[in-house]
Amino acid sequence: MKLWNVFYSMIANKCSRCHVGDVFVSNALQVKTMFKMHETCSHCHLKYEREPGFFYGALYVSYALSTGWFIIWFALQFWLLRIDWALFVGLFTAFIVLISPFTLRWSRLIWLNLFFSYNQEMNAQSQEENMVTNESLTP
Repeated sequence: MKLWNVFYSMIANKCSRCHVGDVFVSNALQVKTMFKMHETCSHCHLKYEREPGFFYGALYVSYALSTGWFIIWFALQFWLLRIDWALFVGLFTAFIVLISPFTLRWSRLIWLNLFFSYNQEMNAQSQEENMVTNESLTP
């Protein structure tokens, strides 16, 4: 598993196997549908939730991401900010609340990437299909 492939899938909200289909239905800022996922990839037909409770493991990834956020904030506080601790706790809490939709989505995407790695042939197949479609549309 290459770190760049995981990072791309996570940031672009793309399928971990083909990097073409979207995993989540909408973006993270639409409150009603921010956590709604497609059942399968629109391109390679990968079923995202392989079994009931598949994404419970993403809770551990989410915990690790939140711990990473805390370490970063604590290092900033210790070496740069040096603000009052009550203010620090308030700012950190506000940050965690604001970033939590992204953290949950990223943890699910990372969890998918742990089980289904990027297959370049799937992406190449998509590019070939697009070329054939574009050629047939050209007059």
